[in-house]
Amino acid sequence: MRTTLKRKAKKVDVELLTRFDANAWAEYEAVYENSWKPEEGDPDLLRAFAEQEGAAGRVRLAIGRHEGIAVAAQFWTVEDGIAYIHKLAHLEEHKALSAGTTLSAALFEHVMDTDKVQLIDFGTGNDPYKRDWMEEDRPRYRIDCLDPRQPKAWPALAKRIVTSLAPRSP
Repeated sequence: MRTTLKRKAKKVDVELLTRFDANAWAEYEAVYENSWKPEEGDPDLLRAFAEQEGAAGRVRLAIGRHEGIAVAAQFWTVEDGIAYIHKLAHLEEHKALSAGTTLSAALFEHVMDTDKVQLIDFGTGNDPYKRDWMEEDRPRYRIDCLDPRQPKAWPALAKRIVTSLAPRSP
């Protein structure tokens, strides 16, 4: 990771904002929209959240540009000593620049050195890139409580039954 940063960070200009900026948000949305990521569920809600967090001084928005074009973007927030990584994306056609890695490094440095966070939360999911950054894996568990007497629980119960009957791959 360090050698990647040494070689490639010079090719990516990083803008790191600690307030909401409509122009930077538009770049973030454009990168996300054109990335490999699935379509955002409710972009208006996410923007409203970012605006609110920006007004409170908790937003950390980073845009990575190559030759003036936004090629990667990350949206984090910081609160009560914890940095939360909400969304990150890059353009596949610029993957070789490692702009996402460069942005992550800049944000990690900022939240640790300036914001003095004690924890960086990548959220849920087991994406391989997360292991590159973390010293410790903190599993999350979910408990579903389904009442078989309630008809609205039947589809979820049926799915679990069918899944349990299916053969597992080795």
